[in-house]
Amino acid sequence: MKQLLILLMCLSAVVSVSARGKYDNTDTITVARDGSGEFRNVSEAVQACRAFMEYKKVIYVKNGTYKEKVVVPSWLTNIEIVGEDRDKTVITYDDHANINLPGTTHHMGTFRTYTVKVEGTNITFKNITIENNAPKLGQAVALHTEGDRLVFINCRILGNQDTIYTGTPGTRLYFLDCFINGTTDFIFGPSVAWFENCELQSRSNSYVTAASTPKDQKFGYIFNHCRLTAEPGVTKVFLGRPWRAYAYTLFKECTLGSHIVPEGWHNWVDYHDPAKEGIVRYMEYKNNGPGADTKARVAWSHQLTKKEAAAITLAAVFGDVSWLPK
Repeated sequence: MKQLLILLMCLSAVVSVSARGKYDNTDTITVARDGSGEFRNVSEAVQACRAFMEYKKVIYVKNGTYKEKVVVPSWLTNIEIVGEDRDKTVITYDDHANINLPGTTHHMGTFRTYTVKVEGTNITFKNITIENNAPKLGQAVALHTEGDRLVFINCRILGNQDTIYTGTPGTRLYFLDCFINGTTDFIFGPSVAWFENCELQSRSNSYVTAASTPKDQKFGYIFNHCRLTAEPGVTKVFLGRPWRAYAYTLFKECTLGSHIVPEGWHNWVDYHDPAKEGIVRYMEYKNNGPGADTKARVAWSHQLTKKEAAAITLAAVFGDVSWLPK
């Protein structure tokens, strides 16, 4: 009986190890288009990760162009996707809103066009490019976020209209040292997002942001020490227009190029009665550069006082900051 019990325990252990999978550990796994890593596509590496990991798993992506739609599902946590070189490690796709869904006459719509969709929690992307390179034929999302505590460090996020969709109210996002470009509303949605030392490049005369911050959410988009630049020939860009009435957007100690229009903000008349302009939360503090002159700003934007600005910290915005990069 004792020998039978030992045998059953051994078999159970073998089955358990087998069920956990080869990559259920803290080792780094490598993605390489040339076949020199464990996987040739980023999606395959993501799918190999164990659900609800309590340890960090690094997916190292070698230089190359990875044409794929990547989804980090909601049951994945503590994953870090790290490129070999920011400019040479590229995840790209080319869906746009006006493509017909397969087998139908219905358009894809904005929210299916993503190149990368992040539903998981505690996910980091570092040193990598996320691109939607669809032609200018409609909305085309490069990065779609739904998870909480997401970090993007030294990334390029490239597109035209609707480059980044921060899709879930209350979720917290942190962008550090990133380059983000687009045409219209290229950062949009309801999440709480802090952009630190990022460059925002406008590719056409249009709008940088389109926040849809919920009424009961204290913060929305905060751009701190960022640079707003433009491609040649771009001369008329608004800091933002409200996708929803209580949109929250703050540019704090940023450098604003000459392409930023003197009035600064737009009321998006297709969505809002001008009478609601007083409830939009559009703010600036100590910006500089040729587009930072506030004398002609719309009356319903707000210039923060030193005391008001000092109260807007990472801890005040996010609460718990233990997940932020040190």
